[in-house]
Amino acid sequence: MSFKCVQVIPSPEEMLSEVSMPENLKKIKAERDEEFKRIVEGKSDKFVVIIGPCSASDEDAVCDYVSRLAKVNEEVKDKLFIIPRIYTNKPRTTGEGYKGMLHQPDPEKGANILKGIKSLRKMHIRAISESHLTAADEMLYPENLAYVEDLLTYIAIGARSVENQQHRLVSSGVDVPVGMKNPTSGDFTVMMNSIHAAQSSHTFLYRDQEVSTTGNPYAHAILRGSVNKHGQSMPNYHYEDLSLVCEMYQKHELENPFIVVDANHANSKKIYSEQPRIIAEILHNRTLNKDLNKMVRGVMVESYIEEGSQKVGEHVYGKSITDACIGWDTTEKLLHYIAEHV
Repeated sequence: MSFKCVQVIPSPEEMLSEVSMPENLKKIKAERDEEFKRIVEGKSDKFVVIIGPCSASDEDAVCDYVSRLAKVNEEVKDKLFIIPRIYTNKPRTTGEGYKGMLHQPDPEKGANILKGIKSLRKMHIRAISESHLTAADEMLYPENLAYVEDLLTYIAIGARSVENQQHRLVSSGVDVPVGMKNPTSGDFTVMMNSIHAAQSSHTFLYRDQEVSTTGNPYAHAILRGSVNKHGQSMPNYHYEDLSLVCEMYQKHELENPFIVVDANHANSKKIYSEQPRIIAEILHNRTLNKDLNKMVRGVMVESYIEEGSQKVGEHVYGKSITDACIGWDTTEKLLHYIAEHV
């Protein structure tokens, strides 16, 4: 083998002890987790909005943004359940570019995973402390989940990972709702199979142990559009797409049918400014069909303080260094619009 050890990473138990979440914040997370589960079960009619920057690269800007969300949350919490996106792992199609805070706590320097784990835990804990909102992150690497799972209310499985067996198996043992994106090919059957696997019990090797799970009944679908063989984006947020997923849910007899629509990525052709228009169409479609109204219960939005994006090293406060995002003014208006139309 040609692997070379760069540094030894402490166990999750050691890391959670070193950068620990205070008991009062654990209580906030437990309450948020239970409320979210009730929403997925259909026991609450709140609409879920998972919103925030494409990547969380700057602790001060992220916590500033989440604190702004918390103020809006107080105004719309009767209608919406807001989950900040604090994404600290970023998939790179070619393996190049910024890989997230876990790898690069300083975006302008090379990898330092030990420092990255400490930095992201500190950021998450600060965000919860200042906002009382618990966040979402992507499970890009299943073996890393143990370092952050005590902080998260929502976990997403990306389009490139949803076909991976380990992601499916680990999702079956997670204690919070997990959203399974449709793959980049757009094949809904792959997504439904992934949900089925995550909702089922399994025995498998995880880290250095044989483990068993009872299944995650809160695993559900995220529609993010797809890309065809010509590299063209193919949206899947339209009425016909949503109706088809509802039908597939019924056919597969899965627990807690629940659909989140990602308004960016291939659905918007990565034109970030299209997200409010796409969400308006989704909310309208929910009024046309009782099954859509019952199952389409959330959206995912890429948003930050400043609109657009910048290159690593440009240092515009609150502006994405990965995919472009809508800015704060648009975000605030969008959240109130969603609350008025659900």
